[in-house]
Amino acid sequence: MSGAGTAPALRVSAAGVEIDGTRILTDVSFSAHAGEVVALIGPNGAGKSTLLSVVTGDQASTGSVEIAGRALGDWSLKELGRRRAVLLQQTGVFFPFTVREVVEMGRAPWQGTPRDLDDDRVVEESIELTEMTRFRDRAVPSLSGGERARASLARILAQETGILLLDEPTAALDLRHQEDVLRISRDRARAGDCVVVVLHDLSLAAAYADRIVLIDGGSVVADGPPDAVLTAPLLSHVYELPVEVMRHPVTGTAIVLPLRAAPDAVGAPAPTVSASVPPRETA
Repeated sequence: MSGAGTAPALRVSAAGVEIDGTRILTDVSFSAHAGEVVALIGPNGAGKSTLLSVVTGDQASTGSVEIAGRALGDWSLKELGRRRAVLLQQTGVFFPFTVREVVEMGRAPWQGTPRDLDDDRVVEESIELTEMTRFRDRAVPSLSGGERARASLARILAQETGILLLDEPTAALDLRHQEDVLRISRDRARAGDCVVVVLHDLSLAAAYADRIVLIDGGSVVADGPPDAVLTAPLLSHVYELPVEVMRHPVTGTAIVLPLRAAPDAVGAPAPTVSASVPPRETA
């Protein structure tokens, strides 16, 4: 992970978004460094995907966004295509492109540069890494939702940028492929990339993220290492559901589960969440 004092790969300062009179984000700030996986978590409607859209430049906002110390608006689209890759929550392919053709699209920013000589190798490596080799000649619309998601991941991996922005990349995937996506993200960070990923699975965030940014009601309520953010009182308050945080018996990372009644207590009243608001936690 990047050491303290190094300039962040991306920085968001005092971002605010209002859509049709509704405040979606309020004064949101966070940064992410090379060599780091940062997970954005929070309840549905908290503003996670909107925040990622602010980072990508797809959503206008107040405040500022910087990529490598330079204002987002000062980068050309081609320059951004070489700096950061974006995996959206919904990726539609409406024409019968094959998996290989879709992955080749990730190489577009490098056309006309010496790096386009690597296109074939990088495309094949990305397809293999996402376990899509047997589907490489299949039309993407014929694939399952999970297979499409893996094809989209292969495309952004082929883009070979130093920043990966992933919006709920595990949503359509089975258990093994969820782990694969986060393992690949972790490997990319170890190689020096910056990864920002929106996740709903808090246990996955605990296992793979260096830092977690918890968003609630359009504001950052905690930002720090997993153990500092994933506490039962804070999560119970934010998610409005009693939760318990346990430790994985091998890795020691947090496992977050709803607090459920014992089988012989079915029908008993559900535990209640304290109305007290925990203070914002930072590390």
